[in-house]
Formats: sequence, C-alpha cells, structure tokens
Amino acid sequence: MQTNETSQSAPANAAEHIEKDVEGGEKEIIEGRRKKVVVVGLGMVGIAFIEKLLRLDAKRREYDILVIGEEEHLAYNRVGLSTFFQHRKVEDLYLNPKEWYASMPDESLTYQLSTMVTAIHATRKVVETSTGVIVPYDILVLATGSEALLPRITPGIDAKGVFVYRTIKDLQKLIRFADTVKGSTSVVVGGGLLGLEAAKAMLDLERFDEIKLVERNKWVLSRQLDSDAGSMVVELVRKLGLDVLLSKRVVRIDVDQDNAVNGIVFEDGDRIECRCVMFAIGIKARDSLAKSAGINCSDRGGIEIDRNLMTSEQDIYSIGECASWENQTFGLIAPGIEMADILAFNLTQAKVHSRRKFKRPDLSTKLKLLGVDVASFGDFFADRDGPKEALPKMHTKEKVSSVDGNEYRPTAVKALTYKDPFQSVYKKYLFSPDGKYLLGGIMIGDTKDYVKLVPLVKNHQALQVPPSQLILGAGKQSEEEADEMSSEVQICSCHNVSKGDITRLVRDQSCKSMGDVKSCTKAGTGCGGCVPLVQTIFNAEMRAMGSEVLNHLCPHFKYSRADLFSIIHVKKLKTFQQVMAACGKVSDSLGCEVCKPALGSILSSLYNEHIIDMPLRGLQDSNDKFLANIQRNGTFSVIPRVAGGEITPDKLILIGTVAKKYGLYCKITGGQRIDMFGAKKQDLIEIWTELVNAGMESGHAYAKSLRTVKSCVGTTWCRFGIGDSVGMAVRLEERYKGIRSPHKLKGGVSGCIRECAEAQNKDFGLIATEKGFNVFVGGNGGAKPRHSELLAQDIPPDEVVPILDRYLMFYIRTADKLQRTARWVEQLPGGIRYLREVILEDKLGICAELEEQMNELIGTFFCEWTEVINDPTRRKLFQQFSNTSNAVDSIEKVDERGQQRPAYWPKNSGTEDFRGTRWTQLAWQPVIEAKCFTDSPMGYSVNVRRGDTQLAVFKINKKYFAVQQMCPHKRTFALSEGLIGDDIASSQTWVSCPYHKRNFILNGADAGQCINDPKLSIAAFEVEERDDRWVYLKLPPVEELDRRLGTTRWMVKKSESNDPFERLDEKLKGLKGRKPFEKSHLEAGIGEEEAERKIARASTQSAMDW
Repeated sequence: MQTNETSQSAPANAAEHIEKDVEGGEKEIIEGRRKKVVVVGLGMVGIAFIEKLLRLDAKRREYDILVIGEEEHLAYNRVGLSTFFQHRKVEDLYLNPKEWYASMPDESLTYQLSTMVTAIHATRKVVETSTGVIVPYDILVLATGSEALLPRITPGIDAKGVFVYRTIKDLQKLIRFADTVKGSTSVVVGGGLLGLEAAKAMLDLERFDEIKLVERNKWVLSRQLDSDAGSMVVELVRKLGLDVLLSKRVVRIDVDQDNAVNGIVFEDGDRIECRCVMFAIGIKARDSLAKSAGINCSDRGGIEIDRNLMTSEQDIYSIGECASWENQTFGLIAPGIEMADILAFNLTQAKVHSRRKFKRPDLSTKLKLLGVDVASFGDFFADRDGPKEALPKMHTKEKVSSVDGNEYRPTAVKALTYKDPFQSVYKKYLFSPDGKYLLGGIMIGDTKDYVKLVPLVKNHQALQVPPSQLILGAGKQSEEEADEMSSEVQICSCHNVSKGDITRLVRDQSCKSMGDVKSCTKAGTGCGGCVPLVQTIFNAEMRAMGSEVLNHLCPHFKYSRADLFSIIHVKKLKTFQQVMAACGKVSDSLGCEVCKPALGSILSSLYNEHIIDMPLRGLQDSNDKFLANIQRNGTFSVIPRVAGGEITPDKLILIGTVAKKYGLYCKITGGQRIDMFGAKKQDLIEIWTELVNAGMESGHAYAKSLRTVKSCVGTTWCRFGIGDSVGMAVRLEERYKGIRSPHKLKGGVSGCIRECAEAQNKDFGLIATEKGFNVFVGGNGGAKPRHSELLAQDIPPDEVVPILDRYLMFYIRTADKLQRTARWVEQLPGGIRYLREVILEDKLGICAELEEQMNELIGTFFCEWTEVINDPTRRKLFQQFSNTSNAVDSIEKVDERGQQRPAYWPKNSGTEDFRGTRWTQLAWQPVIEAKCFTDSPMGYSVNVRRGDTQLAVFKINKKYFAVQQMCPHKRTFALSEGLIGDDIASSQTWVSCPYHKRNFILNGADAGQCINDPKLSIAAFEVEERDDRWVYLKLPPVEELDRRLGTTRWMVKKSESNDPFERLDEKLKGLKGRKPFEKSHLEAGIGEEEAERKIARASTQSAMDW
C-alpha cells in the first residue's frame, strides 16, 4: 500500500474490468483491470465506507480505492473530539492506526493527505487535485462532510479570538490562543449538541477562569429536548461551573485596537467582557465542489441523491453530511454510516442480492454531554408538532360530534412523564391514544432502556406491557433484557451495529473476545456508550453456544480470582495447600501455570511474605522466582527503583559503574528508569549487593505490582508548571511500591495540562490544576491502549492518597486474573460512574475498610533484594547449575552501538523428535545429591550439567522426573524454572516453559510430548534416588548426549537470522543507527571511553575504579 502525497497513475482503461469463471462458480477480476473507486473525504463516514467496501470485496478484489483527504490527519473520531484537550495526541483519536492502512493488500487502498479535490470532470471521469494531479475514476464517492456555520454579517466576526469547533486544526489553534489569554472569560455561542461539546472542550482546556454558554432559545438542546428536559440539562451543567445564558442573541463582537476580542453585545443591549468566542451554531453541507461540477444540489444545501445514493451524474455518489436526501441533510454520524453500508453493499453484492435503498433514517440520539446522559428517540416532538408518520390505522382516529354531523379527526398523542429532581432523571414517552404503540421519547439521566425502546418505535411494534411499565421499568437484569432483544435491535448507533451483527460473528467464531467484536463491527469505538451492552450480548451468546464465559480462575477451581481473594481473606488461608484444600476441585492437586501465580499474587497482596521462600516459591513464575526479568538468552535484567524518575548524579555514576563492571547493556525505560540487561543468574547477588549498599532498592520490574510513577518536572523547573509533579510522583511511588496486584500498575503525574508525563494512559494518573490535581484512572498503553477516565477533579494533594488507596485496593480485591485496570473499569457495572459511587460516595460502605487494608499492606514493605543479600539460604538459589559452578552461555552475543546484545532468535523452532531419540546405550549415572531438593507440595526443580548438556530434574510428590533443559520452541534453556501443573482428568503432570508457556508432559507413556504444540517434544530420562542419597539418571554416554542435546550445538547463533536493517542501512549509507563521526562532534573531542577514564582518574572515590 502506498501513502504518498501524489496520485498514483491508473490505467487508461480504468473503467473496464474483465471477469472469468473460476472453480466453484466464483468470479475473479483479472489483475490490473480492477475498477478504481475514488473517495473524496477521509472523515468518519468516508472511512466507514472504505472499511465496508474492503471487507465485502475481499474475495472478488473488484475494486482499488484511492481516498483523498483535505486534512493532514488520517480518519479520526470527530465524536470524541473533546477528549483531545485531555491527551493532545492526534493518534489517540485515529479510528484506525497508520499500520492498518499499510496492512491492506497491495494497491487495494491508497491515500493522500493534505490534498483537496478542486474539480470534477464527470464526462471524462477524472478529478483534479490541488497538487495539479489528474486522477481517473470508475466510481466517485463524495464524502466531503460539512463545515461550521459562522454569522458572517456579525460585526467583529473576523477578530482574533473567534473560533469554531469542528476539526483538530480548530482545536490546535484554540490551544495556542488560550495560552495567551489565560485567566480570562470565554464564551461558547450555541446550546445544541455541538455547543455543549464545545463547552466541555473549553472546560477541559483549563485556561479560562469563566466559561459562558449562550443559547438563543429558552433551553439547551432545543432540537432534541422539550422545555422540561432542556431546563433540567441547564441545571445540571450549571452545577459543573458553566454559566448558561438563555434567550440571548449575539449582535456584535467588540474588539480592541489590535482587532482582538474584548467582549460581545447581545440584542437586548447587555454586554459581557470576554477574550475568546467559539461559535457552535450549526453546520452546513460542503457541496461547493459538486456545484462547480454541475451536479444538482439542494437550495437548502447538500448534494442531491436518490435512494441509491447516486447524484445527478452517473457513477458519482454522495454520502454523509454533504448529501441531501429529499431536501434534508443529516448532521448525525448514524445516517452517514447507514449510507456507507448501503453503498458498499450495492457495489459488491447487487449482482446476487437486491439493491438496498436508503430510507428515512432514524435520528434517535444517545449521548453523554458534560457528564449528563441524554437521549431522544423516534418522533420525540409528536405531542408538540403532531406525528410525522401516520399512526397504525386502528388507532389514528376517533369518532366525534360536530355541527355538520358525524366526522373523523386525528386524536392527540398521549404522553407519559416521569421526573425525579433528586436524581436528576427525566423521561417523557409518547404513545398512541390507546397506549398500544410507542412513538418516541426523551430521556435525561437514566438512558439504560434506550436500546430496547428504539426498535419498538422503528418496527411499529405493538406493546406487550402497559406504558407505565416502560417508563418505570420491570427491574430486570441486563442479561435478561439482552436476551429479549430481537436481532434487529440497534446496539451501536454510531456505527449502525445491530444485536444480530454481533451474534452472527460470535456464532461463526469470527469473534472470540470483546476485542474481536470491536475490531470486526466497530461497536463501542465511537462514543463508547454501548460497550456494557455489547459485553452482555457477547457473554450471553458464548453461553448459548456451550462456550460459557466462565471467570473461574482455571480448571482447578470453580471460583474467580475475586472470589478466591475474598475466601482467602476471610478464612485467613496462607498457603497454596490450604487454598487448594478449601477451594480446589481436587484437594491435593498441583495446580497449574495459571492458578499458581494468581494465588501467589493474592497471598502477597494479603500477607506480603517473601516470594522466593517456600512455600511461595513454587507459585512464582521465573521472573518473581529470581526477582528479575528473564531475557532471551537466559540472563536477567536489573532495574533499581528511581522514584518519580528523579535520580542523583552519584546514583547515575553508580549504575554506570555496575553496568561496566558486569558487562551489562543499558537502556532508558519508558517509566524513566535505567534498565541493565544481560546479568547472569549467578551474578545477580553481587550486582544487587553493590546497588543496595549504595542506597538503591528493588524496582519490582519483575512483578505484577507497581512499576513506576512517571513525572514531568512540573513546578520544580518548568515555566509552565502549575503543580509539583515530581514531588507528588515520588510520594506516590514510595507509598505503593512493592504491593502485588492482579496485573502490573503504572502511574503518572503531570504538572499541567500539557501532560508531558502521559498520565492519562496510566492505571492511575494525576494532572495538576490551580486547585489541586485531577485524578484519572483505568488507562494503559500496550497492545490494547485505553485512555484513562476522570475519577475526581481538583483534589487537594493531601486528599489524593485516600482516593488512590480505595481505588487500588478495590481493584486488587475484585479484578480478574491478569486484568489491567483498563479492562476492569470497562467491565464494572456502570463503568467509571459506578467506580465514582464506590470510591467517592462510599456506595458500598467499604471505603474505610479499603483504606485500612491498604495501610496494613504498605506497612509490611521490605526490599526483597536486601532480604536475599542478608540470607545465606536464599543466596544459594542464584546459581546456573546445582551440581557445578561452571557457567555456560546459550546465545551468541552481538556487538552493537558500543554494547552487546544476544543474537536474534531463529525463525523456526527445533522440531526434531527429541522424545523419540534412540540412544545406543543407557546407564545409571549419579548426577546430583538428593539434599539439593526440597519436598514441596508444588514440586521442586533444579538445572544440572552433564558434559555440555543441560538437564532439568524435578521432584514432585516424592517422585523424580528428568528431561532436557532446552525448550525447542525458541531453543531456550529454562525448563527447570517453569511452573509445574497437572490435569485432573488425565493425571498428567507437566512443566510449563517460562518463556512462551509450551507445556511438556513429565510422567507416563507420553512423557516428553508438548501438550499445546504437537510439533514439539523433549527427551525424557528415567531417574531415581538411591540409598547413598544421590539422584541417578539413566543417560547415554556423555559424547552421544552432547551430540544430541549439547548446549554448543543448540546455541542460537548470529548467522541463523538476517539483519532486519540491512536494506534500511543501505539507504542510510551505512549509518547503522548512529551519526557518522568517529568520537565526537568536536574536532579534538576525546570520545566517551577516554572521557570516562579521565573522570575516573580525577575521582578521589574508589567507586569509579572498576
């Protein structure tokens, strides 16, 4: 796929295509003769059409698509535009990452950015662009959208400080301007959907002391709500600090001598001072391109289309806000998505299916504006304006008397209203006179019934319950309600996704997770309001298929992690055996690689005993077992804690000294720490002794616990800072360091809204305000990034800790295994709103208990490495082999940019049949003393060396097992460090490789077979303990053993993999990732090595003398 700024040339006969029959009756398009679809506009509707066309055309490959976007950005979520002020990252708004565009099959999708289409020549079937390129097309799709309205005749409209709310560029201009008028008053003109969104953006910007919303009508959202509902919204938004001025019309913008805004004047003569005015008074279709091409446009604006979405010109279509259907344009996203669906379907499926026609769209709306849930659906003004459509015949007329005798006349629509001023809830539902049909409605505050009421209106479905039950509800659980919904019910209005769309994808196993559902359907990726219901439907469908979505910890337990946490806490269980006996399916089971680390984490979260001591040691994965992250070559990383990213020069020198002494590769981490790679297991004790001796401590980078609290410099140094972000970050990291949790925790503190610490993609993050800190929770980066959500606002520093104590302990108590806070918040009933009720309002009455439990936990802190250094028994665990002190390497090292790294892993696994090896002879040989093993219910293992071969020996329930140490998947030597598990049904015992969880059977006739990767196997050997207290293995001669399993033979070598940068380095003229200078930019520069020696010689401290 190409992504350049110039057009690709298309074949002269682009309009032609040739089909030929292929096996099975399918058709294929001969290569190079596909139709070319040119899409003008890369907005939400344009990209929706492209996605659907690509998906429907995937087999036939009938079309190649070129999309031309006027903005410099890829398609982004305009519905979520207000969140831009929170993160300031355009990429966070992208509907698809840049990599998605590049992943499309060759030539099927190309795009141009920052390019306008300036002319359409329909007879020649070409368009001209602002770059001077002529682009031919077979099909042209106009998705040019709309632009913000401005009152052009209003005096002062061209002043500095006048903005609109439409694009990222508009917001970027506002951000730059707001910094120049900080502390002034800002005015938003327009109280519709766009105006309320703009007002929220102004609040999030946190640059203005006062924000006023001006609306010409008597209430806000006058197109969606009646006076009662609109007035309630006004009350709610005023509570948020927004000053709402009603029945006001702006007639003049006052300016100073520099033509900068200094106030606005209303029709009634009132004036208010302000420095910034944002107009959000509506939109108008962008139809000028079509008009200039002679394409018919509506007098009211918009490109005229028929029911097939075609314009007045053949093969030119229009979709989205720029299209006018029956003299009406639509400013909502849902009708545009529906148009995209229909057009993509008709272009690809019309040969075998009937064409779909565009009908009057459903303009139902459900949004969260300034934190207020608002919805309107169906004919919501039928009581005021009369029904838009004829009511069902038997209910439309009643017989009345008149002077002229009997006659029929339309009856009035009947309304049922519910208003709760204490909970800020308002509902008004409109019915046919006999109450048999729902016509429409308005909802404020409580909108959970929206998705089940909309289809009743759309399908003209007769009610099966009294109207009062609809407005008061029947108290059903969400899953019951989801079961009762028909497949046609629209679940996601942003992307027109029905319940049936979701259930079909789950049933055909296209979607096996919520992430899959979002990716395939886009449900939940717009405003996000439908996510809880999508989750409910997904869970219900999985259960219906017999693939029940159980949250049991693993096959050994019938409890979830949260259930087990509560049981262990209440019963004060302290060992794996006690937990298995009390809660396990089989009381003496070994468990598995899933439940053991989870239970180890729970026990640590409750009691915080040293994790490498028995019996906890048998529950730990390799990282926790050795208090360091295991790396590709069997070495480990060393990461001391650097709280808040603040470090002294002396500690920097110490880290450099230690790294040089032990030959460690150094890299700065994303959490503002220094990572030292390549530490041998047997060197870890000495490395950490030097670090701890100098005042450093474990950074817990190996644990599912708090990693870092990242910070910017805030008021410590930054001229823009308004809060001491470093000071807060250090205090938070010192408080929560070492606590074990369901998954890793990351924090961040930013000193101002510029957000340099990226606090809003952390599990918890703080952003300084003039009044304290805004507290955000539930964010993460990684494979499935999620922006955090605001939990609390303007919190004084001394009140931050109690809030975070409650939040973190509630998460530790209730999250699922390996569940990040992002997914946890998403799956809470009610999401962030429920979390606020629990944490801030003490809805469950547990806040004091959560704080007390957190205080107890952090009171047990100790540096795990310090305890190891001071304990001879623990120190003995850190050796490569249990029967010799001679160490070996398992991966070749590569010199790169002044440091050494391990060679890249080979592409292919070692798929030889190690299990079926035929040895020439086998003899019993003493290998290791029995005293090296500890009797543990979780099993115990060691790594031994015989010649050049490494062997893993296990003692499980007083029985011994022996296999090769190498896992053939990536040729790693670490099976002895793996967790031991068993299968209740088959009685198989296995070891799970700590690298990629390949599970190898240890016992029985299948010993050596890989359970979850049939291509792999390992060699197994008989083993027994004898009366002389030695453990014997039945092995072939050493030479034969080494030829088959020797470390040297299977060592990963540099020559086995290709250099991924070879072609790039050719283009960069061999720069190898570094600038081409010998030692220094200075002509007489001495370079880093000589500079270091010079500093060392000048130093009077021996710490520099390695």
